[in-house]
Amino acid sequence: MKNKLLFLTVTMLALAVVSCRKEENRIFLEGGTAPTLTSSRTGTLPMSFATQDQQILTLNWTNPDYHFTTGVSSQDVTYTIEFDTTGANFTNPKKQQVTVARETTRTFTVGQINDYMLNQLMLDSTKTHNIEVRVVSSIGGAAPLYSNVIKFTNVKPYAIPPKVDPPTNETLWVVGNAFLSPDWANPIPAPYDVVHRFTKVSKTLYELTVQMKGGGNYKLIQENGVWGTQYHKTTGTWEGGEFEKKDADPGFDGAPTAGTYKITVNFQTGKYTVVKL
Repeated sequence: MKNKLLFLTVTMLALAVVSCRKEENRIFLEGGTAPTLTSSRTGTLPMSFATQDQQILTLNWTNPDYHFTTGVSSQDVTYTIEFDTTGANFTNPKKQQVTVARETTRTFTVGQINDYMLNQLMLDSTKTHNIEVRVVSSIGGAAPLYSNVIKFTNVKPYAIPPKVDPPTNETLWVVGNAFLSPDWANPIPAPYDVVHRFTKVSKTLYELTVQMKGGGNYKLIQENGVWGTQYHKTTGTWEGGEFEKKDADPGFDGAPTAGTYKITVNFQTGKYTVVKL
């Protein structure tokens, strides 16, 4: 019995020693230093469609030097560059985020910055804006580190020319055998000349809610009764794709099943979408 007790005692001591060694071998993050961000430009950012391919901004930042119990980390650090409007404090759900792996520098062109402002931050091209940028570093599951903030004032994005020329007379219709109207009749007879006319949302955006009968095809025309200035699909499906201004086939594909659909035509991007309601 004494031998058994001695054996159990020795075994427990051995396990305790192994456990302590395992605890000692665990690696812990001891911390890091927030990146310091610098910029090749201060003040404002001159924006112009004519210089869209030129480099306008280079950002550099320091390595946060994450320290573990084993020393300085050799793991790859992930950086996220954030662009936001001044005053939003990077809480804007539309803020632009650019991920950079390992490197501590990134250069942007005029076109890239303009795209961030127009298409991500959704800023008005007729006004000037104040924007700011910072870098966030992260590694593993550690809490992120935030750099200093650099601000740019009175930045005015430029309006990008539409990819497809919008209707000259600011009118747009659908015509074809995908609808309840008499097939490909052009001019479109009443009452379909009203029912099949798009609503102009903006100079480059048109929308139409219309009944489709399932199957068939259609085209977009600028003038009721005129084929020569039509638009037709270049790529895509009945649900959406790209189009161009040209009197040519193929037309757009009708929805496969009957129902009410919303057709959206975006001349700025040269894309269309069709959604069943």
